[in-house]
Amino acid sequence: MAREGATQGSLFGEILDWMLAPLLLIWPISVALTWLVAQGIASRPYDRELGEMARNLGLQVAAVEAPAKGRDRYALAPEAAALLRADASDTVYYQVRGAAGELLSGDRGLPVPSADGPIVPWELSFRDDEVGSESVRVAYLWVAPQGQTGTQRLMLVQLAETLGKRARLTNEIIKGVILPQFVILPLAVLLVWLALARGISPLNELQRRIRSRESSDLSPIDEARVPDEVAPLVRAINDLLARLDSSMSRQKHFLADAAHQLKTPLAGLRTQAELIQREIDAGRSSPDELKRSLQQIARASERAAHTVNQLLTMARAEDAEQALHKVPVNLPEIAVDTVRDFVPRALERRIDLGYEGCEPDASRLRLAGQPVLVGELIRNLVDNALLYTPAGGTVTVRVVEDPFGQVVVLQVEDTGPGIAPGEREKVFQPFYRSLGSGVEGSGLGLAIVREIVQQHEAELTLDDTRVRRAAGGESPDGQGPGARFTIRFPASRDAGTA
Repeated sequence: MAREGATQGSLFGEILDWMLAPLLLIWPISVALTWLVAQGIASRPYDRELGEMARNLGLQVAAVEAPAKGRDRYALAPEAAALLRADASDTVYYQVRGAAGELLSGDRGLPVPSADGPIVPWELSFRDDEVGSESVRVAYLWVAPQGQTGTQRLMLVQLAETLGKRARLTNEIIKGVILPQFVILPLAVLLVWLALARGISPLNELQRRIRSRESSDLSPIDEARVPDEVAPLVRAINDLLARLDSSMSRQKHFLADAAHQLKTPLAGLRTQAELIQREIDAGRSSPDELKRSLQQIARASERAAHTVNQLLTMARAEDAEQALHKVPVNLPEIAVDTVRDFVPRALERRIDLGYEGCEPDASRLRLAGQPVLVGELIRNLVDNALLYTPAGGTVTVRVVEDPFGQVVVLQVEDTGPGIAPGEREKVFQPFYRSLGSGVEGSGLGLAIVREIVQQHEAELTLDDTRVRRAAGGESPDGQGPGARFTIRFPASRDAGTA
């Protein structure tokens, strides 16, 4: 995991490092392997020559008549000895030993091979050894004198050669292989650099196209002009641009509607203030007229303040970060508190406002959410019901818990005129109000309700409280069909308090 506060470096440099690092790591390994292979290649022809010489020496030793006595009978002929010393580059040693290990002829300083395996007559073997301070390559075999059998009669014949010619050939091979790599390696680095620069150029082009855009241009980036590896990133950016475009469009529309809605009460305030000022200047003002004008100013300011509060609630409901911080919420408790707050207003309008359902203390189901937003949801539903319910009507808030612990159901119903089926989707749009209702409002209450419902991943349905007549839009008992808002919140069983 990256360290906190660490900055991201260049992507070009990162890829270049990962491409060149293995190359620079493999190169010394290649040199070492080439050295080993070159040694094997250089030793092979010299081993064959040395082996042939050792075999010929063995044949000469085996041809000596057995009855002959003395060490000199196994000595090389002067011509053969001179041939061994003819190589100016290397020194050649030979040695003949009897079955008991006694020296019969040759150089005494040549070591004896280890006897760790079975002795096979006339089998040629090789080993690396030292004569004095010189490293040598030794070819040796056990020979049987002519006319004799048995390992008791075998003689050891050894021929050793220093490594001068082998080292020179090895160096020549290394030079022939390694020296071209000193030219190839920088060329490979240059080609990697150019290839990477060419491969990353579409990213630079994409960066240039994005930088050249106007700040208001949120159109999608053309995916056909980017590499396949970058296409998922471009699609993610396009998705972000689409969401930003939608959000900005909603904000512009919302601000325009909000400005329009605030303009009316603010214009009324200004008109009433100017009217009072003219009446006072003309000396025609009376206490009753001033009182009426001040009451109108108070109502206009109250409507403006209510609209502003609704706008703030709407913004809080749309806050995605706030939606992430959820706590257990006791829905019956919030519903009872909200109903209690609206009782004075219901009494003033002669509306029967009540609560039904489970008691706050008896409720064991909780919904995960924001208590403030849930309270605003119930408050807006009750406020909407009181606005549209005539005097003598009924508004009921109900909380029902699922016995299986899956959902908590909130219902707010009234006995008002209801909402026609064709308008039930429109009433949740900001600033929408049914024509002919004669009710003053901001048109934001139900829009806030839907936003809070979506934030809590709940389900919202709207239907009639009573069955409508086939014609006339009233219930069979002569009252309005009413409106019933039903919200089903996902719940969990929790014995704790919210």
